[in-house]
Amino acid sequence: MFQYSNQDYTEVNFGNQDLRFGGLKSCTFNRCSFSKVSLEEITSSNCRFIECDFSGALLNGSMHTESAFENCNFNEANLFVSKFEKCKMTGSDFTGSKMDGITITQGDWSYTNLSDTRLVRQDLRGIKFYEADLSGANLEKADLRDCDLTMALLAKAKLSGADVRGAKMEGVDFKTFIISGMKMDREQSVLFSLSHGAKID
Repeated sequence: MFQYSNQDYTEVNFGNQDLRFGGLKSCTFNRCSFSKVSLEEITSSNCRFIECDFSGALLNGSMHTESAFENCNFNEANLFVSKFEKCKMTGSDFTGSKMDGITITQGDWSYTNLSDTRLVRQDLRGIKFYEADLSGANLEKADLRDCDLTMALLAKAKLSGADVRGAKMEGVDFKTFIISGMKMDREQSVLFSLSHGAKID
């Protein structure tokens, strides 16, 4: 087990290091590679990861608090039962990542690629998904109340039983997904009607 605090790393390849069970506090990683690295149960707080590569990394059981992962690559990463609290994930790509049991509390997930991810029954209240790609994502019975879904892509997303009441959904194309069983409020019902060509006085 290790503890790193207030360290800066640029273009470092951590591929040969065992980083399991470690702790990172107020560190900055710029264009570093953690590809296929074992990061199980690692913790980070107030760290910043900029354009880092986590493809194929094992992050299961990891915990992150008020850290930023900006434009990072999480392709095929294992995020099983990981936790992200008040984190900034803008522009990061989660294609093919395993997110079962993940816990996301608040935070900014704008411009992320979450297409085809499985987020069934997840409590995602209040999270910012501005212009996020959630196409094909399984959001059945997810709690999306008070989220910012402005301009989000939801084409073919599964939303049966999902609760989007209070969420910002301006610019969402309601014609690209099935709303059957989705809980909406009055404002979203208006947006749905407008997207289907209705004229409302």
